[in-house]
Amino acid sequence: MRSGLVQLGAWTAATGAAVALSWLGVHAVLVDTVFEQPVAVQLPSVASSKPGGPAGPTPSGPPPSSAPPSAAAPSPSPDPDPSAGATTPAAAGSSAPARPSATARRSSSPPSTLHSYPMLGGRVALDVRATEARLVSAVPEAGWSMQVWHGDQWLQVNFSKDDRVSTLMVSWNGTAPNVQTFVVGN
Repeated sequence: MRSGLVQLGAWTAATGAAVALSWLGVHAVLVDTVFEQPVAVQLPSVASSKPGGPAGPTPSGPPPSSAPPSAAAPSPSPDPDPSAGATTPAAAGSSAPARPSATARRSSSPPSTLHSYPMLGGRVALDVRATEARLVSAVPEAGWSMQVWHGDQWLQVNFSKDDRVSTLMVSWNGTAPNVQTFVVGN
């Protein structure tokens, strides 16, 4: 009996030490991590894809780029004198480098269009750009399973149930993305 208690105590001490050491290592990394807020993307509704429905969702507020060009980006200034100091008055008072806002980061990326594809067995949302496409989400319906494959210049999403397979294929091998959907089985 005493031997069992000694072994239990040794196991408890070793497990506690391992958990404490792991937590200290993970905690140090998580404290230094900066998380970005997720950006909500509005998908067109199913009603808008039906014939006779509206062409798409109507925005409820002003577009994000409604600010005049002078407010959106600073006007170009004449070439600075190379012999002058490299710091500007705004940067001299700041101790940390300024991070661009999420809006500034998004405006520098190439334009994209979000497309939603309702399919037999689920729904696929793609971010389609001029030279590529990215999977935003793929959601199977109840009772259907989903598989996703992707390569450097192609993407395939399958929804399957019994002997039916509904497939969405996207390829952009040096061209604009080409989306094809088809169903195999009964």
